[in-house]
Amino acid sequence: QVQLVESGGGLVQAGGSLRLSCAASGRTSRSYAMGWFRQTPGKEREFVAVISWSGRITYYADSVKGRFTISRDNAKDTVYLQMNSLKPEDTAVYYCAAHQTYDSDNIYYRVNEYDYWGQGTQVTVSS
Repeated sequence: QVQLVESGGGLVQAGGSLRLSCAASGRTSRSYAMGWFRQTPGKEREFVAVISWSGRITYYADSVKGRFTISRDNAKDTVYLQMNSLKPEDTAVYYCAAHQTYDSDNIYYRVNEYDYWGQGTQVTVSS
């Protein structure tokens, strides 16, 4: 089992920045690709970004490409999402998720591909 805890959410004005963190604990000795997703009321959870276990491969949703950056520090069992140039439409609950993998460069972007989820952190962008 892996436990994931997100932090760093909050209220920010449009054009501002936030950095989300996701700390993993438990069986972190295994290899996990890590993803960020977001969800607003009444909508399905949507993919935001993913990073491979190696850190060499990243992939972003078109809506955040060029504004968000995902990174990881495996020594700290932590994944980050740097969010710049935030827009009101980025307002959502952001979740991190882990997918156990045996390929250090594999990435995944479907909700049902992930094994473990955090509790989420609220990001609100005011106009």
